[in-house]
Amino acid sequence: MTYARFEKDGVSFAVVEAGNVRRLASAPWDLPAGSPPSSGPALPLSSVHLLPPCAPSKIFALGFNYRDHLAGRQEPWEPQVFLKVPSSIVGPGDPIVLPSDASAGRIDEEAELVVVMGKRCRAVRRGQAMDYVFGYTCGNDVSARAWQKADLNWWRAKSSDTFSPIGPFVVTGIDPLEAGIRARINGRQVQSCSPRELLFDIPTLIEWISASVTLEPGDLIFTGTSGAPAELHAGDVVEVEIEGIGVLRNPVRQG
Repeated sequence: MTYARFEKDGVSFAVVEAGNVRRLASAPWDLPAGSPPSSGPALPLSSVHLLPPCAPSKIFALGFNYRDHLAGRQEPWEPQVFLKVPSSIVGPGDPIVLPSDASAGRIDEEAELVVVMGKRCRAVRRGQAMDYVFGYTCGNDVSARAWQKADLNWWRAKSSDTFSPIGPFVVTGIDPLEAGIRARINGRQVQSCSPRELLFDIPTLIEWISASVTLEPGDLIFTGTSGAPAELHAGDVVEVEIEGIGVLRNPVRQG
């Protein structure tokens, strides 16, 4: 199933079918088991404004979770988790705004598979972790490299306004290991990888995070990026495409 969140006569979650959206009574992970999947008339997808498909209470992200992104660093012996603030989220078509502060330095895209939690999750063992996953979406962990190096933590390097594009949809029922990830800038491919290459897989990440922090339905885990991400400039259009989910497309503007 494919789900969206949109704005038209209010904000609604929806199921996406054959180019149309049908409103849901609540977030899809909150619907009672066996309830009808949708209600109301079908609206053309082109007639609504897509929003970020989730409004999470928490966003966790992974650093150095692909071997080819280590750039000579030692391979981590445990997941390197950091937080991104929810206010950094934007949706499909929304601009990524480059900081006006020159001290931010180079700004890079980072294409990532994002896990969407479906149930409250605390101290879950690896073997049961996937039972708590609702689905997956595309993410772009936009990063200000000079701030990332200079600051004691990555609060502004990774969580400045507009630095967490997600979308366009949340998709259930796919095998995340088969969800190939690609990034393009102005149509030129700049990243390509598979979640099979993750150093710490999704069940391990859920076990690790939930040992300390309760995950709630709709919370997100950015699973990490590969290779050498590309620099963003004002006027660019950056795309994150994940097989089975879709294309997250965002223009880039100067602040």
